[in-house]
Amino acid sequence: MLAYWSFLQERYADILHALGQHLAISLTAIVLGTVLAVPLGIALVYNQIRWINGSVFFVANLLQTVPSLALLAVLIPLMGIGTKPAVVALLLYTIMPILRNTYDGFESVDRNVLESARGMGYGTMQRILLIQLPLSVPYIMSGVRVTMVYIISWATLATLIGAGGLGQLIVSGMAVNKPELIVTGALGSILLALLVDWLLGLLEKWLTVRYGGAKRMTI
Repeated sequence: MLAYWSFLQERYADILHALGQHLAISLTAIVLGTVLAVPLGIALVYNQIRWINGSVFFVANLLQTVPSLALLAVLIPLMGIGTKPAVVALLLYTIMPILRNTYDGFESVDRNVLESARGMGYGTMQRILLIQLPLSVPYIMSGVRVTMVYIISWATLATLIGAGGLGQLIVSGMAVNKPELIVTGALGSILLALLVDWLLGLLEKWLTVRYGGAKRMTI
């Protein structure tokens, strides 16, 4: 244990750098995925052509089934190596869960509430922004939380294409047979996922109380 503590003291700068890279890659992917998937999910709710919805969900499901290593390998000839292809690969994995939860959240809103809002003169955008979106916050945040945990785990593979992150510690530890590096990389990824999930859980509760509850009272 003392030896491991000494290792942490000696390599803390490298560990913090890898942690920062890992967090930056994961957060960039989840933010871009949310910005893309939430509006797309809303558009599908209001889309009247059913086969388009089926096609979009089919493609999103298909992307979810592609092995991460295979996806990274496909992106290398197109985008080279480094952070960019890693973020794009992780972004593609974020789309399905957030898209599905956004769609289900909007569909779960009571139709009587929407009819009442329409009778009060609310336009489509007003119903979306003032009623459906706030009431869908628990669904959307649930999708974001689950996706973020998976993304932090998958981001360890980003090191294989030169994007760095905690996976670099694991790969380096395997290469030089240094268990301390492997344990630090794996443990860091786990703790990061737990911390982010906890923080997102607090954000979800705050948003639910702040917007979801308030809008229920209003309507």
